[in-house]
Amino acid sequence: MTRSLASKASLRRRSKALVAAAFLRSLKISDGDAYRAVYTVRFAGVVYVLHAFQKKSKKGIATPRRDIDLIKMRLKRAEDDYRAKYVKGTKP
Repeated sequence: MTRSLASKASLRRRSKALVAAAFLRSLKISDGDAYRAVYTVRFAGVVYVLHAFQKKSKKGIATPRRDIDLIKMRLKRAEDDYRAKYVKGTKP
């Protein structure tokens, strides 16, 4: 497997967890800087922004592991928040 194929396979595996829960949106600003925002529409009537950050790597598209871990943690918090605020029969 070539390096580029290995990188793409790794990105797919790491992104699979995010895809199930969230969307990754890349934005380019006119000065050349790139930003990413991760949000979820998994919950009825609510959008949670889980993370936003400036993309620093000039090559590659992989999201750093620490950002993925932070997104997963915030998704869990969003689930807890949604249950507490919007699901009947749960305690706040």
